[in-house]
Amino acid sequence: QVQLVESGGGLVQAGGSLRLSCAASSRTFSTLGKGWFRQAPGKEREFVATINGAGSTTYYKESVKGRFTISRDNAKNMLYLQMNSLKLEDAAVYYCAARTTPAAKVTTKEYQYWGQGTQVTVSS
Repeated sequence: QVQLVESGGGLVQAGGSLRLSCAASSRTFSTLGKGWFRQAPGKEREFVATINGAGSTTYYKESVKGRFTISRDNAKNMLYLQMNSLKLEDAAVYYCAARTTPAAKVTTKEYQYWGQGTQVTVSS
């Protein structure tokens, strides 16, 4: 079992930056496929970014490419999402997720472990 706790959300002006963090309870977290998802009010949870266990493969939602960067620190059992040039449409609750296997995946059903989410609000 892996417990995930996100932090780093908040209120930011459009064009600004935030870095989300996800702390994992288990050292096996470093070997697992990991991802960030988000859910805006009235919408389904959607994929944002993913990284495989080795850290060699990443995928991004098209609309965040070039603005968001997913990374991890295995020594600290941490996952990060650096978000730059934030837009109004990036506002959502952001969730950290992990899979039981190393591959990077882009659908919610592929993930077994979820954090509680952290709110990102973008103002104009």
